[in-house]
Amino acid sequence: MTKKQTAPKSSAKNGAKNAAGFGVLVRVLKMLFKFYPVLLPVTMACIVLSAVVSSIPAIFTQKVLAVVTRYLNSGNLNWQTAKTEILPLVLVLIGLYVLSMLLITLYTQLMAGITQGFLDKMRRRMFDGMQNLPIKYFDTHKHGDIMSYYTNDIDTLRQLVSQALPNLLQSGVIVLTVLGIMLYYSLPMTLVVLLGVALMFFVSKKFGGGSAKYFIRQQQSVGKTEAFVQEMMNGQKVIKVFSHEEQAKFDFKRINDALFEDSYRAHAYANVLGPVIMNIGNILYVISAMAGGIFLLTGMPNLSLSGLAFSIDIVVPFLNMTKQFTGNVNQVSQQINAIVMGMAGAGRIFSLMDEQPEADSGYVTLVNCTVLKNGEVREAAEHTGHWAWKHPHGDGTLTYTPLRGDVCLNGVDFGYTPEKQVLHDVTVYAKPGQKVAFVGATGAGKTTITNLINRFYDIADGKIRYDGININKIKKQDLRRSLGLVLQETNLFTGTVMDNIRYGRLEATDDECIAAAKLAGANSFITRLPQGYSTPLSGNGANLSQGQRQLIAIARAAVADPPVMILDEATSSIDTRTEAIVQQGMDSLMKGRTVFVIAHRLSTVKNADVIMVLDHGRIIERGSHAELIAQKGTYYRLYTGAFELE
Repeated sequence: MTKKQTAPKSSAKNGAKNAAGFGVLVRVLKMLFKFYPVLLPVTMACIVLSAVVSSIPAIFTQKVLAVVTRYLNSGNLNWQTAKTEILPLVLVLIGLYVLSMLLITLYTQLMAGITQGFLDKMRRRMFDGMQNLPIKYFDTHKHGDIMSYYTNDIDTLRQLVSQALPNLLQSGVIVLTVLGIMLYYSLPMTLVVLLGVALMFFVSKKFGGGSAKYFIRQQQSVGKTEAFVQEMMNGQKVIKVFSHEEQAKFDFKRINDALFEDSYRAHAYANVLGPVIMNIGNILYVISAMAGGIFLLTGMPNLSLSGLAFSIDIVVPFLNMTKQFTGNVNQVSQQINAIVMGMAGAGRIFSLMDEQPEADSGYVTLVNCTVLKNGEVREAAEHTGHWAWKHPHGDGTLTYTPLRGDVCLNGVDFGYTPEKQVLHDVTVYAKPGQKVAFVGATGAGKTTITNLINRFYDIADGKIRYDGININKIKKQDLRRSLGLVLQETNLFTGTVMDNIRYGRLEATDDECIAAAKLAGANSFITRLPQGYSTPLSGNGANLSQGQRQLIAIARAAVADPPVMILDEATSSIDTRTEAIVQQGMDSLMKGRTVFVIAHRLSTVKNADVIMVLDHGRIIERGSHAELIAQKGTYYRLYTGAFELE
């Protein structure tokens, strides 16, 4: 493995750049067709048919007017004429409108199902992909901003799929259909309309282009605002105790003002566009009426495919078509903002989906095994309580190494960034059943070592072996199944107390969970809860004390029954009296296991087999408590209070 580590390129900027690109829209459409290869084309066909059907009435309106005009001029308009020539045309018009209504109802219902199904699949893909991301991603991205992907960005994508794209397709088809009908009846009047439409497109481009970049900025600002609010909510106690309310208000005002500025500019352009286009359409209607009147009065020849001369029955329907044409051109321009905003949200969503998943080239797996009397290890189909590493070799053979918990770090170097190295030539030997403690100042590298054992991060140089196997060869999921972890910051999940303990091993029985709770010293307070082990927890266990939450976390690790335990300040949130109770359970829990302990309270590591003192990423002392006290070095001064951990 190379010494240099290259940080993955952040895709946030890439997502912002791609959000404005046509490629994002193409990708959304490809995914829609992939998820709904039959239903989506059927829906699109309904949209197109409804658009065409809603445009055709102009033809029959012209025919009705032509009949009425002809008989008015001849003075022979009567009920019989109306019944035989006009009534059938009117019935056709009514039928067309009813058919258009039915098609619109059908496609809106189909589109609702497609939209919600599409969003459901997108959310699942996002969440599934997020579960495969490395820890580094969550260390370098604000959680509120990640939440914004699932709320604001998904909502803009919903508007894009359910409203903007169908409306754009429908309006576009109507525009083309009406344009064809207009050209059929009168080329000169069509040219008048197209000149006005050219002005509309110029205005749309001017204002639509201005709003696009601000809609993208708006989505980014929304994410920053949500991240800040979540941060403030999590830190309310700290804000209160340090009287930081005014500063928090000031910081929020700064972030919120940036969101206001981006949103204002985006919608300022967008809100101007609609009225301007609509009034251009109204002016164009008046100009078309004037042009039609002039053509009628001057007797100008009507160049058209229909071969009809200029007359009232041509001009009046043409004006209605002009209104319909410009109205739908306006609709197209109105959808530009929704499409730009939707592409901004989709671009951010794709940036999350395109993040590189956690790399795993391991091929050694953890399997249930049976140990025969002669010491031979065989794989077992059922749970036996014994585990082994299944190691395939290049020649096709398999070897099984019993899981013992022998962990060795040899000459390990590591840095979270290439510029700053955190660990320097760290060597640790932890034999099965040993308790190894790490002490040192904050930032000395204690937690980093345990993160490397879990392979939350990969080392720059050196080797880490587990039962003699390089951990790079072990599949990460199997590696982590063999490790138990209790962190200083406790995370509980919505569910009952029993559910949270069982989180350590989902197939564990109630009796096994209760036994684990007793081992951790948690059974006493759990049985005093209103519903005992069935007591519901929410909000990260807000109805429990910090110490009680920590005891449940310890029980959760105990039920997993791993051969290696990592306790990162596991008792730091427990008072001295509770700690004495927990320590008894912890001692029972640690029997026969390899245990790595990180602690600021040196009293909790006195019974460790090996204590390692770290300073700036280097092990400066190692030995048992008695040996280190006898050396009268750094550990001795820490223990006797000559100086304290920072």
